[in-house]
Amino acid sequence: MYRAPLKDLQFVIHELLDESALQGCPAFADYSPEVADAILEEAGKFAENVLDPLYKSSDREGARWTPEGVLTPKGFKAAYQQYVEGGWAGLRASQESGGQGAPTMIGTAVEEMWAASNLSFKLCPMLTQGAVEALEHYGTDHQKNLFLPKMVSGEWTGTMNLTEPQAGSDLAAIRTRATPEGDQYRVFGQKIFITYGEHDLTPNIIHLVLARIDGAPPGVKGISMFIVPKVLVNDDGSLGARNDVQCISIEHKLGIHGSPTCVMAYGQKDGAIGYLVGEPNRGLEYMFVMMNAARLSVGLEGYAVAERAFQQAAEWARTRVQGKPPVALPPGPAPIIHHPDVKRLVLTMRSQVEALRAVALYGAYQLDVGGKHADEGMRRAAQARGDLLIPVIKGCSTEAGIELASLGVQVHGGMGFIEETGAAQAYRDVRITTIYEGTTAIQSNDFIGRKIARDRGAAMAALIADMRRELAAIKGGDSAIETVRTDALAAVDTLEAAVRQILESFAQGPERALAVSVPMLRLAGYVLGGWLLAKSADVAARKLVAGAEDKDFLRGKITSARFYAAHVLPQAQALVKVVTAGASSVLEADAAIL
Repeated sequence: MYRAPLKDLQFVIHELLDESALQGCPAFADYSPEVADAILEEAGKFAENVLDPLYKSSDREGARWTPEGVLTPKGFKAAYQQYVEGGWAGLRASQESGGQGAPTMIGTAVEEMWAASNLSFKLCPMLTQGAVEALEHYGTDHQKNLFLPKMVSGEWTGTMNLTEPQAGSDLAAIRTRATPEGDQYRVFGQKIFITYGEHDLTPNIIHLVLARIDGAPPGVKGISMFIVPKVLVNDDGSLGARNDVQCISIEHKLGIHGSPTCVMAYGQKDGAIGYLVGEPNRGLEYMFVMMNAARLSVGLEGYAVAERAFQQAAEWARTRVQGKPPVALPPGPAPIIHHPDVKRLVLTMRSQVEALRAVALYGAYQLDVGGKHADEGMRRAAQARGDLLIPVIKGCSTEAGIELASLGVQVHGGMGFIEETGAAQAYRDVRITTIYEGTTAIQSNDFIGRKIARDRGAAMAALIADMRRELAAIKGGDSAIETVRTDALAAVDTLEAAVRQILESFAQGPERALAVSVPMLRLAGYVLGGWLLAKSADVAARKLVAGAEDKDFLRGKITSARFYAAHVLPQAQALVKVVTAGASSVLEADAAIL
């Protein structure tokens, strides 16, 4: 049974990050810690009481394709209706579009709880949110007025349609075409892997589709974006005729069985009616608004599912009695949490989830300041940092999510390998997160190419300087905190050395940097986590000295930071060796003999 980690979310937001910069954002004039806590508490209740009870049953039942449409698992329609009635659909949409305009940081915390309680359900709102953001940025006034109100309210949902059978990550190979017809287009083609491309939760689905206008240039320069509704919308907002859009099948997947992953056919008859978004041939640029939002959302899915796996593993370890551990306990068998290696596994899960959560919320906070702060200088700096962190959050959180969910199975032993305990479901569900919305290699290539090499490491240098400054400010007589601080500072040195190496390798030839880009990404993730956990431990220690009441929680923060510094952070030292000397062994290998 999942329990929303409200204490840790509130600690990170209010104590670690110090959300005071939001006060300088006119769009968040109504924000306060009290409002944030109220949102988180209600979201936690929705996760625990509505979504979590559907977690196992939706996995067993799955989504089902029928000739009349896709059916979601039992309970999803009622849960979605509660989601809409609770106002959650408009949480992060702008107030101009009828939404609540909540900060991305709060939305990220809310999404974590929904991803942990039921990842399959969470994916539908995630795609709608991205479609809303894209239309807010690039839609015409008429398009916004026609589609956004019902998408923001949750009455309709949205999707993004990129992938085709021959065009996975290589969007230059897209063949879906759009033929002009007056002020609209006829769209013809097929898309695959479309999450919630068809379902029974709402009467209409607004698809954002990438296609080529007849005669467009080849490659990514010829891609445009189109609004293609499942059901056409009249000028007064009422529903009209069914568009020429069909889900012809759904995928049979390793996990997230409750989420329909659709094969969509556009224009099997006369052509699906679509409306151009923005200017022709700029569709990929527009779609990146959705993709960037989705990459943050998928990144949090990694540690969210790991949080669920950790909770279940810790509870199992506290109650599963097996063997006599080599520690001073009453005679006879004892719960396995007392076995040293089981304790190590549980600490590995806990400490990394806390580190990844802190990094993701910090990155979301930077995007809030970067997008909304009144001071232009603060906006630019924060936006650069948020952009820098997006691939780290997406790549590192999801890779770690798989590893930590696997450890959850290991803690359960043989009982984890069978479906009845549920440990395997978390492992199956989280496996997709390193793949969709850009694989880990795509994130790492973006990280070193667009985010480090493009500005010659300026954004990363600014972050490293801030990390050093903040770690140097940690003062106190606690030897454990000092050790954590020292280890974190050493790791920052390691990151700086790796950045220098990446810049040198990129200058010699991008392929040399790309050969070690994933190790570089993971290294950055480990170091960022160490920095924020060191700060967390310092905050917790100072609150304990001041006589704070929740002593067990605060001691737990220090425990996590100590373990992370001793067991997780040393991986940065190994990875810097890979970044420094690992490219040649990749590039000189003959692909023909692999």
